Parts: sequence; structure tokens; C-alpha cells
Amino acid sequence: MTASRLLSATYWRASWVRFREPVNEFAECAPLLLNTHDGVQVRGLHWTPRANPRPKVAVIAAHPRVDFSQHYAFPALLRAGYACVGANLRSINNDLNCVHEQLLIDVAAYVNWLRDECGVEKVVWLGNSGGGALGCFYQQQAKAQPSERLRRTPAGRPVPLADISMPPFDGMIISAAHLGQGLVLSQTIDPSVTDEHNPMLTDRSLDMFDPANGFQPSPRWTKYDPDFVIRYRQKQLERVARIDALAHSLIAERGRGEDLCNWPGFENAPPHLQRAAVQQATFAPVMATYRTMANLNYVDNSIDPSERDYGSLLSDRPDIMNFQLFGFGRLQTPDAWLSTWSGLSSNAGIPKTAPSVTEPVAVVHAGRDLDAYPQHTKVIMDSLGSADKTLFEFPRRLHYFEPEGDEPQNAGAAEQLAKLLPWLQARWPL
Repeated sequence: MTASRLLSATYWRASWVRFREPVNEFAECAPLLLNTHDGVQVRGLHWTPRANPRPKVAVIAAHPRVDFSQHYAFPALLRAGYACVGANLRSINNDLNCVHEQLLIDVAAYVNWLRDECGVEKVVWLGNSGGGALGCFYQQQAKAQPSERLRRTPAGRPVPLADISMPPFDGMIISAAHLGQGLVLSQTIDPSVTDEHNPMLTDRSLDMFDPANGFQPSPRWTKYDPDFVIRYRQKQLERVARIDALAHSLIAERGRGEDLCNWPGFENAPPHLQRAAVQQATFAPVMATYRTMANLNYVDNSIDPSERDYGSLLSDRPDIMNFQLFGFGRLQTPDAWLSTWSGLSSNAGIPKTAPSVTEPVAVVHAGRDLDAYPQHTKVIMDSLGSADKTLFEFPRRLHYFEPEGDEPQNAGAAEQLAKLLPWLQARWPL
């Protein structure tokens, strides 16, 4: 069995985060190349309606690693007269070194450009999937006094959020979103791995894919014992904590090299010691985190019940996908692990950040989503600080509202926007 047969055609191989209808007749597109405060270049696409070339309201969409430059929601928004920005960030298509605190600098560059160069008066964030947690994190930091913003990443690296202009969003759309990449991984990481350096070593008593623990292969649903579920979830967090400790140890080792290089007598040290210190100070390790596709929810629909199918966004065979190259958080620098994929260390979890969001928010729930579940949506709604928050539920739709069967390609997008547009127009009319 090859990896290509395991990968979901709607996620990795033919992503539905793209236009599903032509827009050339009613929209113009201009490429964006922006320089961020810390000197990184980011690229995106700026879409404007032909009938309203300088809109006062813009919708901006971004994701930590997915290309949202032609998001499926844009055509309906453009026809209605709104500007749209597909804001690709520095970690586009590769989150090996994705540090969320740095991504906020990228988002700020786009928002400042819209306001300063385009005359946009109101900016609404479209946070689809991982973009939901990213947007809430940005809003939390943007609304804080500069002196109260984060000064360091979870790895201890300085980040200049206090020094940059971070205009808050005027509203948000959170669509088919989970609680944050770290909180996702805390539920998908395989706790039966006993050695990070020998990932085939397995504690069978914690192996969710072992029939002895109740596993039923696809397409039959599994029903795990409640005590197994409790133990499994606790051990997942314990594995995350072990990887956190590994990340911190690698960062500390580099720090010791930096300290040696800054030692007053360093220039007088023997050359071979100087070389060793410089190598230690500049070494950039990469952590491989194996077996990260092991969420009990993939095979047990009684846990957070929904109308979803068996499996995950990536594959309907999680028992095999768990051992493949593709998967959540598989290759990371220690800094990226702590900032993005650690459910214990990341600052970008919605339960931490959403209380700061007091602007109008629309929350979209896809009832058949394979990785964002009803409990995620409930926590999002409960966490938001806004008094104006509206839940839109689509019981039969998938994560990216992709069409099914003989439906037109834009059927899911049209169904979602038919509800979202009146909500948007009532708050930010053109």
C-alpha cells in the first residue's frame, strides 16, 4: 500500500481552498509584496470588485501554512462589493520553522497596508481552519498595550510585537476552526510511543489501533472504554511534555554556545574551542515527531458525536496514516514546536486568546468535519469575549465546504456565504 493511496484527495492532493467559480468578469487582482517590520517579505493577492474599486471594507484571510490567496469565500464577497486579501505568511507551505509570534508581524503588515495604502476603514478577519486561532492570537496582541504584548516566544527568543503597529480587526469570521494547532496535536499525538528516538517502540496498553484495546478497522466504528479514553488523553499530554523538555534542552544547548561566544575572554581562547563554541551557538536542530495521527475521535464517533465519516482530514485509514511522513507537526525546529505544535507551551490557543475578542464574530461549524468537532465550536463560542457572536451551523458540510456527488463546485461555498453575507452587511454595509 502506497502513501498516495492513503492521502485524502480533498486535503493534501487537491485542496479545496481555492476559487470554485471564475471571478475575472467582476473582480480585479493585484499581487502584493510587503516588507514586514522584521525584514521578511510576504506575498499575497489583493482582490477588488470592478463595481467598487476602492472598498472601505476588506476581508483578509490567512493560515499559518496553507495558501489562502484564492479562498473559496472570496467570489461571493467580491460580488457583494467587499475587497479581499489572501495573505500568505512567511511559513506558507512549510511550517518547519513556523513561530506564531512572528506570523503576527506578517498579519500586521497586511492590515497596515490595507488601512494606509488602500484607505480601508474596516477590516474583517476570515479565520478558516488554523486561521481561526491565528486571528484570535493577533487580535489579543493587537488590543493589548504595546508594553503588555509578548516580548518573547515560548522558546525565549525576543519578538518585537511591542515595537510595531498592530491595528485590531473590526470583526471576525471563524470558519470550520479548531482550537489551535497545539491543542489539535495534543489530541492526535500517539501516546503509545515510548522513545522519541525509536518511534516503533510501543506501549501496547496505550495503542488505540490495537484490537486488544477495542479498535475496529474501517469502516466499523470503535467504542473505547471510558477509562481507556481518560488514560489515553492524559498520556498524550505527558508525551507532549516530554517533547517540550527535549525542545527546551536543545535550545539551552545552543544558549550555552551563545554564552561562550559572548564570554569576555572568548577571543583569546584556543581556535578549536572558538570553533566548537560558534558551531554550538549556530546549530539549528530539527525535531522529528513521529506518529501524530492518533486521535481517538477518528475511529470512535461516540467521543464528541457528529455526522462525520470515519478517519481524519488526511486519510480514512488513520491506523496506517499514523506511520506516514505526512501528518500534523511531523518536522519542526524546537522553537516552532513550542510556539505552534505544543498544546502546553503555545500562546496561540483559542481558550487563551478569544476572551480578548470583543468585536462582532460569526462562527461557522461544519457538521461533518473530520478534525474540527462540535466540542471545538462550543469552546470557541464560550471563549469569545464578544457580546455579538453568532453561530452558523451547516450539518452536512465538510471542513472546506467542498462539494459532494453531483453538486456544483461552489455549492458548499454558496450555502455558507448565503448566511454570512447578510451578517456581514448588517454590521459593515458598503
